[in-house]
This record gives sequence, structure tokens and C-alpha cells, in this order.
Amino acid sequence: MGPRPFHLHDGKKGAALAVRVTPRASKNEIVEILSDGTVKVHLTAPPVEGKANEALLKFLAKVLDVSQNQLEVVAGANGRDKLISVDDMDAGSLHKKIVEKIG
Repeated sequence: MGPRPFHLHDGKKGAALAVRVTPRASKNEIVEILSDGTVKVHLTAPPVEGKANEALLKFLAKVLDVSQNQLEVVAGANGRDKLISVDDMDAGSLHKKIVEKIG
């Protein structure tokens, strides 16, 4: 008996953004881009019951000028280091928008 058949589907087109979150900050802001490319973000939200993730997606949607449903926490939902997928945006555009908002 051969391998089980499986179906491949096209994934959503987009970019990924590595983020390090500092909760309970004085304001929501992009602080810097670390040497490994991780974007350091300060959020006023506390790190409880998904509030920081919710605040992060809301903040990034505003920064990137995209709908919040184009963003998803794909890794690190319970930690400070997260990976965010951004649908319908290429990495170059994503980088430019982030750099414009530092500080």
C-alpha cells in the first residue's frame, strides 16, 4: 500500500515579522530593530489573557495601514518573542513601513 494521498494548497501571500514585545510600557511604539532583524515593540497592555497580543495586532495594523485581519500571531503567542504574519504585503514594503515608525 502506497502513501496516503494529500492535497497541496497555495498559502496566503505575505511577509513575516519577528517582534519582541515589552508589555506595560508608557506608550505603544516601535523602539528599534535589533541586530537580528527583530522589531522591538513597547505596548501599554499587560501580558494577560491575550491582551498584549490583541494590542500588538491592533497597533501593527495601524502602523502598517492594513486591516487587523491581515495579521496573525503564528508563533510565540505566550512569549515576548513573536512571529507575525502579514498577508498581502511583501517584505520590502513591510520593512519600509516599520522603519518609518521607529521612535
